[in-house]
Amino acid sequence: MSALVAHLLAVPGPWALLVIGLLVFAEAALFVGFVLPGETAVLLGGVLAAQGHVPLWPLLAVVVVAGVVGDSVGFEIGRRVGPRLTELRPLRRHRRSLDQARDYLRRRGGRAVVLGRFTALLRATMPALAGASNMSYRRFLAFNVLGGVLWGTAVTLLGYFAGSSLAVVAQSLGRGSVALLAVLVVAGALAWHRGRRRARRAADAAAVDASRSPAARPPVRTG
Repeated sequence: MSALVAHLLAVPGPWALLVIGLLVFAEAALFVGFVLPGETAVLLGGVLAAQGHVPLWPLLAVVVVAGVVGDSVGFEIGRRVGPRLTELRPLRRHRRSLDQARDYLRRRGGRAVVLGRFTALLRATMPALAGASNMSYRRFLAFNVLGGVLWGTAVTLLGYFAGSSLAVVAQSLGRGSVALLAVLVVAGALAWHRGRRRARRAADAAAVDASRSPAARPPVRTG
């Protein structure tokens, strides 16, 4: 990632914004998300903003507008292609995932458009699936804008604050210490998750044992 940041730092700020906007737009409009998720470009944009190479507020505007417009193009493609959507060449090998996404859209409705923003596969395909499902564009646009603002702001700021903190930590501790710190954080998160799973299993087992014990059974009435 540092190599990509170094390359983008050599590009003038307006051109970097243009590249980021095109990648975000193409993710759903041209199904580029299967190859290069637009989220990666947005994260890199946040890092560039943290280093002062691109302004933060114009970056946020570019990300949100490109995401909303790109998803609108994807919606129109899905509306025109209809049920034949899964026969498109970029989507053929993802039929099973598309079926799951279609079922998710059927159950969640407009909320799936918002929540799909935060998953790479759904972000690339949900707009087209919404168009193919005959959802009205007005309804889609409302959820599309909401999802675009939430996702674009969250991912951009994540890259922005991560870029700032990594630069400070790297200067103070060095790259080796940063890597060690990252490993410790990941290991701690995994240990916490496993501890929760074990505690949940123990509680479930205790509940089962309690339900099977004679004391838990109702007394048998006689007479």
